[in-house]
Amino acid sequence: MVSGKTIFKNFTQNPKNDILAGITVSLAMIPEVVAFAFVAQIDPLVALSGAFILGLITAIFGGRPGLISGAAGAVAVIFVDLIAKGHDKGLLFDAPIDNMGYFYLLAAVILMGIIQVGAGVLKLGRFVRLIPHPVMMGFVNGLAIVIFLAQVRMFSHKELQVGADGLKKYINIPMEGTELYTMLGLVGLTMAVIWLLPKLTTKIPAALTAILITTGVVVFGGLEVSTVGSYIIEGGGEGLKGEFPTPNVELWQNLPINFDTLKFILPYAFLAASVGLIESLMTMNLVDELTETRGNGNRECVAQGVGNITSGLFGGTGGCGMIGQTVININAGGRGKLSGVMMALTLLTFILFTAQYIEQVPIAALVGVMFMMVIDTFAWSSFRIIRKIPISDAVVLIIVSAVTVIFDLAIAVFIGVIVSALVFAWKSATMIRARKRIQPDGTKTYEIWGPLFFGSIQSFNSKFDVKNDPDNVEIDFVESRVSDHSAMEAIFNLVNKYEAAGKSLKLKHLSEDCKALMYKASPKFKEVIVEDINDPRYYLAANPEEFTKPLSEYDL
Repeated sequence: MVSGKTIFKNFTQNPKNDILAGITVSLAMIPEVVAFAFVAQIDPLVALSGAFILGLITAIFGGRPGLISGAAGAVAVIFVDLIAKGHDKGLLFDAPIDNMGYFYLLAAVILMGIIQVGAGVLKLGRFVRLIPHPVMMGFVNGLAIVIFLAQVRMFSHKELQVGADGLKKYINIPMEGTELYTMLGLVGLTMAVIWLLPKLTTKIPAALTAILITTGVVVFGGLEVSTVGSYIIEGGGEGLKGEFPTPNVELWQNLPINFDTLKFILPYAFLAASVGLIESLMTMNLVDELTETRGNGNRECVAQGVGNITSGLFGGTGGCGMIGQTVININAGGRGKLSGVMMALTLLTFILFTAQYIEQVPIAALVGVMFMMVIDTFAWSSFRIIRKIPISDAVVLIIVSAVTVIFDLAIAVFIGVIVSALVFAWKSATMIRARKRIQPDGTKTYEIWGPLFFGSIQSFNSKFDVKNDPDNVEIDFVESRVSDHSAMEAIFNLVNKYEAAGKSLKLKHLSEDCKALMYKASPKFKEVIVEDINDPRYYLAANPEEFTKPLSEYDL
């Protein structure tokens, strides 16, 4: 439980930096959220409202100060198919509803949030600590490439076309000539300011200053370039101007509350919840490394879930932690919860009161900020160390990076963790050793070294010579550990083989938890296990965050 004093400290540790960082992030948030709204085929204001609600709630109640959440593309892509099929289902009702896909989306976002809250309550957030470092590096590199490619697409215009089948779709028309060169020049100007300003002063955020300078050049120079306003209109929106989010009453008036609806939205909600939590927790890990502090994964799961539930109820789309905006926030000096709160409130201010001004911000300025973020985010050290680390780790790093770019983050992380786990299991399986010696009384002792689990069973069994061993045999596990049911089954079968040969087998130096598992598995083990005061004792922490005392105070 976090005290009120700790929460207050997270809000007030550096107000100036947090406020300026929050404003910077809110500007960088707009084009990305709008772009993801176009991907999901929803109104940009729906995505912006969701970004405000989710960003505010996770900033206040989340477990990682400095982490920025919003309507992220990883989640938006999942809902594209749901919205399209939802529209089709709505047209089949007795009283057809044209925008039914939107209401199914809101229901899925609410269910997504419920699943995430459940994950936090069950403390599943701790498992992010099991993700290997090569997977983390691959995730960062892959996501940096995805964000870079998304910015490259900004060097084009969206044009609406109607196909022969009557379906409408947007295509990208690349910029050419003077427009392209102007865009490149403004992007270069933004990047140059961000790079040079910190060498002169660190009292003002470089990214925010760069956006203001580039916007000033465009406005006062009368340059015809793509802006936030023109970008939204090109994509089919009506502009940035909107209203304060209120509970969406139409959701309950139009959405059929029945098992068919649950069956339809559940797969999308579960996948979105999984992707959202993975990206949020991975981003949290990245912030932990950048700030040399530690967040609370379980609290972040609950906050993400509550944020998505509230967003769905208020007509906003779902989202998660956003690595790009989070890195911008950290680089701009945002360390406390106030930076996330400021981002959300500034975004709301833009929507309600200053839309006409924010719409004049050139897309080039925001692209320049994102390019610098990509440069800062990409793990360039991976090129240096890739020949120095084990081949298996290098392969995992490359696979995760590639799959993140080609498919999505969730698949990449799952594949990376599975490959890493298989490599670890294979290496551990080859570590089992047995040293043999004869006691003065003629008893043969097998001293087992290494973990005994499903992967090392075959090697373990090959160490024993039941036929030629003496009548009395001991297996000493002082340097080993029985890890799973397969290991217990192997020991049980070995005991039976020695008994069938008319020989006695005893097991020594098993830890208390191993003995408890074996006694529970079969009464036979009580006859063969030798109790000894020198038996090893291991203490396993279900959650490292539960250790609140100094290490010296624990009885180890």
